[in-house]
Amino acid sequence: MKNHPLSKKIGLFIGPLLFVTLLFIPFDSISEKGNFVIATASWMISWWITEAVSISVTALLPLILFPLLKVMPVGDVGANYGSPIVFLFFGGFVLALALEKVNLHKRIALNIIKRTGTTPNKVVLGFMIATAFLSMWISNTASTVVMLPIAMSVINLLINDEDGFTKKDQNFALSVMLGIAFSANAGGIATVIGTPPNSVLIGLLENEYNIEISFFKWMLIGLPFSIFLITIIYFVLVKWMFPNTGLNFNTSKSVIDEELQKLGKTSPKEKHVIMTFSVIVFLWIFRGPVNSLFPQLGLTDTIISVAGAIALFVIPFNLKTGDFILKWNDTQKLAWGILILFGGGLALAKGMSVSGIVDVVANGISNSSIGILLTASLLIILMLFMTELMSNVALVAVLAPVVAGIAMGLEIPILYLLIPVTIASSCAFMLPMATPPNAIVFASGYIKVYQMARVGIIINIIAVVMLIAMFKFFIPIVF
Repeated sequence: MKNHPLSKKIGLFIGPLLFVTLLFIPFDSISEKGNFVIATASWMISWWITEAVSISVTALLPLILFPLLKVMPVGDVGANYGSPIVFLFFGGFVLALALEKVNLHKRIALNIIKRTGTTPNKVVLGFMIATAFLSMWISNTASTVVMLPIAMSVINLLINDEDGFTKKDQNFALSVMLGIAFSANAGGIATVIGTPPNSVLIGLLENEYNIEISFFKWMLIGLPFSIFLITIIYFVLVKWMFPNTGLNFNTSKSVIDEELQKLGKTSPKEKHVIMTFSVIVFLWIFRGPVNSLFPQLGLTDTIISVAGAIALFVIPFNLKTGDFILKWNDTQKLAWGILILFGGGLALAKGMSVSGIVDVVANGISNSSIGILLTASLLIILMLFMTELMSNVALVAVLAPVVAGIAMGLEIPILYLLIPVTIASSCAFMLPMATPPNAIVFASGYIKVYQMARVGIIINIIAVVMLIAMFKFFIPIVF
């Protein structure tokens, strides 16, 4: 049996110790409630960083501590765990379950790869596009797990060919593996449900500031950024760091064809899921026009998401046999912990707001002489590089309310600062432990830490430049 890591043992005790210490040594410039919130946040951050216990269990602490410390009544704290955004993501998770259950996600991925071509660079591009598209709708972990065995089959063709596993073959393997991981990370930026930090931000905006960003409005920002970043990643991998010049193979087409043959023809169940998926996405994107035509509906992204989820459980695939696409047992695979994590993040943000911490930050920034562009750049860099070491959802949950306060202090719209800083949390490309996709491809054995870090630092820097440009030029146009 493996020993429990020392960092987790230390973290387990540091969290409550920090909490107690800050209760008895308060900050003079902050209210009593504010000190209680800071003490709670310190406990949560220490457990989130060290992962002494599950990050989802840590997210439940406000539900106990805030009522006991009289920061908020338990009903007000609990409301954050049932926020509309939590149910928006719940619907997205159920949709992903259906895609995976009928193997539709794999069919989509294989068909994308097949259509991009069979030259080495086109194969890499195909894997990247397929992974990114899947990550827009299902978790980046699931999309990586789907793509990895297909990529391994292609790489094995090179290992077993006449000349063995040459330097050119290794470059191709590195391009494919890193391309899958990085596209999984970047693809989720494109949609509200693509990656949890996006939903944490949108929940914060709705709960605290009555600002709504629709599914379509987010895509206006997220999709171009995602496409541009993935394009840069592709060229960095295949043209600069690991060029595939001189490598020829056409047998990858046979691997893709074999995988498609195993799936067989598109089944009626897959068609059922495609129809439901298409209706949900259509309504998400065109909710504004639909509500204009039928104002009595009052559709929201959450209503559409939950309605789609319910449809997968209640619209029978075969009424005679009582066959439905999903049964409740399927939800055992649902990432319930992430939903709790959302709630904990929103509860912590609410605590920061009602206790006056956000106002203190805003006043402090408004009295400082730091320029707006420099402040935005530092926050983007801080978020991006910190997310290499800790959960990006937890990081956004802690930092987003503070960033909102900074934006108010700088007297700029909070969206201008919050959106690029939140997107930065999904741009972790350097280390295997930064995101599940990085860890999964690292475990394949084809990548060493220094190779991932060498490419990752370049893409991190490019992402920082892109996010600063987004802050300065793009977001003011959209919002």
